[in-house]
Amino acid sequence: MKFLDHLEEWLIATLMGAATIITFVAVLHRYLSGFPIPYVQDALIRLNTSWAQELTIYLFVWMAKFGAAYGVRTGIHVGVDVLINQLKPARRAQFVVLGLLAGALFTGIVGTLGASFVWHIAQTDQTSADLEIPMWWVYLAIPLGSGLMCFRFLQVARTFIKTGELPKHDHTHVEGLEDEVKA
Repeated sequence: MKFLDHLEEWLIATLMGAATIITFVAVLHRYLSGFPIPYVQDALIRLNTSWAQELTIYLFVWMAKFGAAYGVRTGIHVGVDVLINQLKPARRAQFVVLGLLAGALFTGIVGTLGASFVWHIAQTDQTSADLEIPMWWVYLAIPLGSGLMCFRFLQVARTFIKTGELPKHDHTHVEGLEDEVKA
């Protein structure tokens, strides 16, 4: 499953790029609509970009859900391990596995409940205010993001059980830089 290795980065980058472009276009539209340029101002005023803010909010919600899964995979997700790190290595390992499995259980439950919620919302005609899209599209971020996060918790747990290693995020590492230095 090589395509899953950087799934979160691709999703987050795509969503962030879309949100940036949409916000830029909406701000540019608002700014240019204020200039009294014949025909251009009239055309711009007729364009409705009121949906841009709503869509940007939804894109950021999706980014947050997939960002949490990214955090688990790379070891930057919030964790309180001050006391656990004081334990003897064998006991520490047990608590780390327990914590990872508890995270998987929790996110699995949230994903399952989210899927049930999405199913029930899909049975209604509820739509968003400005975009008028079905709200289940928006809420789909919950089961998808939580499901991916659950998968990442299980993945990290499996790796830890096999190797004793947890993902450690190195803030100084830039992926692909070694290749450029060698070239």
